[in-house]
Amino acid sequence: MQALCELNYSRFLRMLPDCDTRSLTYRFSVAGQFTYCVTIDEAARYTTTLTVEQVNIGAPAYLKPSMSVRLYHDARMAEVITSQNTGAFKPSYDYPNNKMRQRNEKLMINIFLAEWLQFCLKNKPTVSAPV
Repeated sequence: MQALCELNYSRFLRMLPDCDTRSLTYRFSVAGQFTYCVTIDEAARYTTTLTVEQVNIGAPAYLKPSMSVRLYHDARMAEVITSQNTGAFKPSYDYPNNKMRQRNEKLMINIFLAEWLQFCLKNKPTVSAPV
């Protein structure tokens, strides 16, 4: 998990030139068909909190990924803290549980972020000016 979070951090730094500046919004268009919005919600000395969401018009809300990611600059790690409005994730869950979470839900969400960042970097996203 730690190696994955370190990889996600380095990928974010390649995509976002000013990830330590508060209140910036970047729009990414990937492969001509996917549009994502990355908003810097909070920027502090050692952490930055981002919101990553898909903004394609016409798709239902449940098909639009949305997550909050915290960048830890001192540890050089990026971790998903919420996804699809679910709240904070525990490191692992007993199974079965009342919310039907997978045992390794936190890991799986961070793997999804890693795959998305890799997809974006591979397809060379066009970044519009911060809004």
